[in-house]
Amino acid sequence: MRHFLVLKLSGVLQAWGGHTYEDFRHTELIPTRSALLGLLAACLGVDRKDTNGLQVLSATARMAVRADQTKHRPQRITDFHTVMEARKVDGKPNKFPVVSHREYLCDAQYTVMLEVSDNAKWSLKQIRQALESPVYTPFLGRRSCPISRPLFETEIEAVDFESAFALIDPGAGAIYSEESPSVESTLYRLRDVPLYGRKRQFASRELHLYQQEGDHVPE
Repeated sequence: MRHFLVLKLSGVLQAWGGHTYEDFRHTELIPTRSALLGLLAACLGVDRKDTNGLQVLSATARMAVRADQTKHRPQRITDFHTVMEARKVDGKPNKFPVVSHREYLCDAQYTVMLEVSDNAKWSLKQIRQALESPVYTPFLGRRSCPISRPLFETEIEAVDFESAFALIDPGAGAIYSEESPSVESTLYRLRDVPLYGRKRQFASRELHLYQQEGDHVPE
């Protein structure tokens, strides 16, 4: 059996940035791997400049996400920021105001299954302690998106991610996982694997997107 920590991500606003343009910062529909690693690193006290620590965490942490069904359907909203005297690409002042767009998810909630490899620097016990008593303040993608409840939910055992989700509110939403499920799934490609040591560069990965019926709990 495999051991998992169950995290709940809930807040009025969330923002899980993907590919960013100069004046438009959209949000993905689910928490990205990069953002989840950053969230764990903040709780553990791993500095964002600690490239080695971040690489070790990334190499040993495995996660799957479920977009939970809520009373109110999550909505994308856009915030506008006006910047005066912004700089051009060449560094010269821009006399015209620059309007930037930032997307947020409103009324979204997620369940995250987390496991670590046997040679992980941080055990599940240590990560649980960090989630319950974080070193740095955790937030949901951006500093303007505080959490509305504790991150840690519970700790469980299951044979795989699919079985783990079936133990926590089965059938509660769409699941995104790198593991192939027992039910029909759709491939979902996301460029969210951080390449630490390189400024803002990411690799792509394929996720299986599927809806769980709630009865996949093997003996």
